[in-house]
Amino acid sequence: MSRIRAWAAPKAGAPLESFEFDPGPLGAEEVEIAVEHCGICHSDLSMLDNEWGFTAYPFVPGHEAIGRVVAMGPQAKGVAIGQRVGLGWNAGSCLHCAPCLGGNHHLCQRLQPTLAGRHGAFAERVRAHWVWAMPLPEGLDPREAGPLLCGGITVFAPLREFDVRPTARVAVVGIGGLGHMALKFCKAWGCEVTAFTTSLSKAEEARAFGAHHVVSTGDAKALAALAGRFDLIIDTVNVSLDWDGLLAALAPGGRLHVVGAVLEPVKFSAFSLIMGQKSVSGSPTGSRGAIDTMLGFAARHQVLPKTEHFPMSKANEAMDHLRAGKARYRIVLDADFG
Repeated sequence: MSRIRAWAAPKAGAPLESFEFDPGPLGAEEVEIAVEHCGICHSDLSMLDNEWGFTAYPFVPGHEAIGRVVAMGPQAKGVAIGQRVGLGWNAGSCLHCAPCLGGNHHLCQRLQPTLAGRHGAFAERVRAHWVWAMPLPEGLDPREAGPLLCGGITVFAPLREFDVRPTARVAVVGIGGLGHMALKFCKAWGCEVTAFTTSLSKAEEARAFGAHHVVSTGDAKALAALAGRFDLIIDTVNVSLDWDGLLAALAPGGRLHVVGAVLEPVKFSAFSLIMGQKSVSGSPTGSRGAIDTMLGFAARHQVLPKTEHFPMSKANEAMDHLRAGKARYRIVLDADFG
């Protein structure tokens, strides 16, 4: 196979530079995807800066890719040459451990992330095991669909995993890259949706995304009035919150589900759980089956992120835009290698 052009950082926090690499022989069960579009996620920034301690350099970011299959190993299946597919956080799993055999491939202990131990999708081509190359349904705009493959499944998964009913009252904490998609999915799911935000300046946008109600997290009286209301609260932000206050807002048997990567310990009183038989949980992205379900649901209901586009050659500007907190609400790079 020919060499692959990409954008890579030579060290932690460094700007991305033009980079070429030899991908080596295509694995027997791998597919190679010509990247058309790739979303940018906060995880790309965290990996770029080595916040989690396992980034290898040179580092090619990118794990929300949309493109067409251009090569297949002899044992690859499920897709065809020329077919448009998506690739998210995961590029490989063992397929023989208990989680994989149970359909939870995303919990595989040998899970291979798309941008750890291999080069990601800020590139003209990217590789993955065929299981994780997911056909894109008709009706989903390929220019906008990339962020669904990481951020989208992250907020969709709890609706599916915990059998949330259309009659449920759901609150979403945060109206950002994850939160705005959570509002859209919850509304399409049929739930009564409340958005919690630190900035009421986003109230109208939150309603446009699907919120029936918008509440300021700084309004103690408004929060107190919501005690015992919600069946599910999805926390999408990466900062510490009033955890006991959120648990108080849950109805008996309710669940607080954390998908925002909060770095500080999450602290709350045991009685906040015990007295109402409440739960706290978290999850990564989702299984291959869950992502297929999410993509089909998104196509039927036209659930898509609100995006800004940059050419991939402007990846550094796009990363700076995200780092500065200016993204509204997801960023997508359009491949322009020529």
